[in-house]
Amino acid sequence: MADFLNLDLGRRSRRLRVDTLVKLRWIALLGQSIALIVTHFVLRFSVPLAPSLVVIAASAALNIGLRIRFRRIDRLEDGPASMMLGFDILQLTALLYLTGGIENPFSMLYLAPIMISAVSLSNGITMGLTALVIGCVTVLTFRHYPVPWSPGERLVLPFLYSVGISLAVAISAIFVAIYASRVALEARRLADALAATELVTAREQHLNQLDGLAAAAAHELGTPLATITLVVRDLEKQIGGGPHEEDLALLSQEVERCRAILGTLASLGGETGGILDELTLGHLLEEAVGPHRDFGVSIGIAKEGTGREPVCRRNPALSYGLGNLIENATDFAGSKVEILARWTDDEVVVTIEDDGPGFPSDVIERVGDPYVTTRKDRRTKTEEGSGLGLGLFIAKTLLERSGATVRTANKVPPHHGAVITISWPRAVFEQARSGMG
Repeated sequence: MADFLNLDLGRRSRRLRVDTLVKLRWIALLGQSIALIVTHFVLRFSVPLAPSLVVIAASAALNIGLRIRFRRIDRLEDGPASMMLGFDILQLTALLYLTGGIENPFSMLYLAPIMISAVSLSNGITMGLTALVIGCVTVLTFRHYPVPWSPGERLVLPFLYSVGISLAVAISAIFVAIYASRVALEARRLADALAATELVTAREQHLNQLDGLAAAAAHELGTPLATITLVVRDLEKQIGGGPHEEDLALLSQEVERCRAILGTLASLGGETGGILDELTLGHLLEEAVGPHRDFGVSIGIAKEGTGREPVCRRNPALSYGLGNLIENATDFAGSKVEILARWTDDEVVVTIEDDGPGFPSDVIERVGDPYVTTRKDRRTKTEEGSGLGLGLFIAKTLLERSGATVRTANKVPPHHGAVITISWPRAVFEQARSGMG
């Protein structure tokens, strides 16, 4: 699983597109221009119109420069993106300075760059931009032009009220930075884990499809091999007991061997491959357990149920999901892992128990979420990146796609160990015989 952790899954796709920043800035500039025009020409309030338009024009010039310099599909590294957002904060500060400072209701727009940074950039950059906002808000609390108001009148708000607005903006910026970055982090982790799940599924599916390729190769080779067989038999009849009799016998023997091999290959991808195509619940568990029997842990399988044993179609996703859960139990078991398969006419249930320390109390409710660190005392997984919960997430996702419900718990004291229960409606489990996705 460390291979997945070393992949840069979507990191580049999370960078800010230049086109996105340009479009958002054009929207902001349109809003600022409309606000100035309405305030000056409609409400006829006193506004330093010329300086304000210069500030807006500077931001428009930057937009034009970005459009010329970059293509629409280009994405910015964190450094240039943070500089663009920092410029937006300073541009808004200059405009607010000319139009009433922190007392201007549009001071809430400080939250927009913080939100963008929290979603797309690193925590360090977001903290830096938040500090810049707090600094600008502090300056505007003490230094600014009067709030635009009717000619001959001046709106004077209590200083304490201005301080309250400043604190509200600063606290809102901090809250938005923390909340949005946390939500974005969870979304990125989930997206990366789902991408890893798709990679695992694709790899297992590719291995499974080799059976079909082998069958196709066997079918294609069958015709020329049949021709060779006929030629050998004709030569045996013509030459009889001549000096080449032993050579012909050897050739005939090798032809029969090739036919047997091709027959085996053809059975791998056949529509009715018997045990190679369908398998009972017990055989499914035996295949999943097989790779994990050599780690000093006793693994027992018990079966009980009413009626015939459930049968499903061989499926790499199902096998991988069960195998991963069994591997996890083996990693942390003290000396044994017990697997119980139960079935009725309505349900199929597989329970995996170990005698290890069990799931830690602080993560048991989140087991199966991606990148939830569990325990470091793994038996077989010692590589960097193990124990981050990605394997359990992939296993849980694959099994749930097969229609299963996966539940995790710890044994009831005085017993200790983890318990994982996987259950399917029997009809859903046996639908796998017709090709489970």
